[in-house]
Amino acid sequence: MDFSEDVRLAQKGSTEAFARLYAEVYKDMYHIARYSLRSTEDASDAVSDAVLDAFCSIKKLRDPNSFRGWIMKILSAKIKQKQKEYFADTEELSDDSKISSFSYENAELKEALERLDSESKLILSMSVLGGYSSDEIAGVCRIKAGTVRSKLSRIKERLRLELT
Repeated sequence: MDFSEDVRLAQKGSTEAFARLYAEVYKDMYHIARYSLRSTEDASDAVSDAVLDAFCSIKKLRDPNSFRGWIMKILSAKIKQKQKEYFADTEELSDDSKISSFSYENAELKEALERLDSESKLILSMSVLGGYSSDEIAGVCRIKAGTVRSKLSRIKERLRLELT
């Protein structure tokens, strides 16, 4: 999709243009955040924070056609901040909310996914849930596209072996 016109309008202060841009990426943003974080609240917070930062700094975006990758980089940083908070928390998290939505059918998959490191979760979610290309993921993760393809292949193979 060509974001250039709406980016230019948003850079001039059009909230309507920014809303159209957000409407094109919000589902992907939320799915990636939800997959990478522990709770829907954390995912919503990360997306909200990323959108706010993007709105406030859209004038800094040099290439209007790179809007999607640019906002995903911002989201990736917000996700990493939330993940760091998990390690900083010393309180035990309540599992009450997990019990009500527990499903034995997905338990093994969820456990296998939780064992992945944060970068692997991000790469897998952007590829599988978001449908992003290896070039787009490479831009967000700041690694080479070939490395993304290799990592994605290893992640999928690891999950396949764990689940069979």
